[in-house]
Amino acid sequence: MGLFGKTPERSPKEQVREWTSKLRKEGYQLDRQIRAIQRQEEGVKKSLKEAAKKNDKEVCLILAKEVLRARKAISRIHASKAQLNSVVMSMNHQLATLRLAGSMQRSTEVMKSMQQLIKVPEVAQTMRDLSKEMMRAGIIEEMLDDTMEGLDDQEDLEEEAQEEVDKVLWELTAGQLGKAPSAVTESLPSEDIQEAGPSSALAGTT
Repeated sequence: MGLFGKTPERSPKEQVREWTSKLRKEGYQLDRQIRAIQRQEEGVKKSLKEAAKKNDKEVCLILAKEVLRARKAISRIHASKAQLNSVVMSMNHQLATLRLAGSMQRSTEVMKSMQQLIKVPEVAQTMRDLSKEMMRAGIIEEMLDDTMEGLDDQEDLEEEAQEEVDKVLWELTAGQLGKAPSAVTESLPSEDIQEAGPSSALAGTT
């Protein structure tokens, strides 16, 4: 606190360093969440394999969907972490610019990343707060609420869901349930494998 109860304004360099510190802390938080989801996924996979031994297909289907959701969550968080790292790199660039030009520069890349990060539940509040500070500092322009963008993605996920669930079942039950990935079944047709037989495999050794 300064005189008369007022907090002295931070210098641009102090602002950038504070933003960078907050961004890195959010990155560590995302890492912890990834590890927690991975632990949960391992538990679900174990339960699925046990259910497969009992031939409990209904339980296997439910658990396969849980595994799929966990993997999608991890993938989404990894993407968010990459965007966080991109903003951190941009902040380091801002520090270099400050040393040379004495002022911060507007960045469309930072703005794009922040627009995406605001939609990520795990870091949304911190990103909103940082965005407001960056707007006041002139690094980014005022951002519009564009949360409707995610709706089309959800529809696409629903269309792909069954095929992906089948792949998970196939993977975790060693082919007992589900379906093999299409790329595998297309490249190795069962007819061709049967026709080849053991004699073909040994032909080159004689």
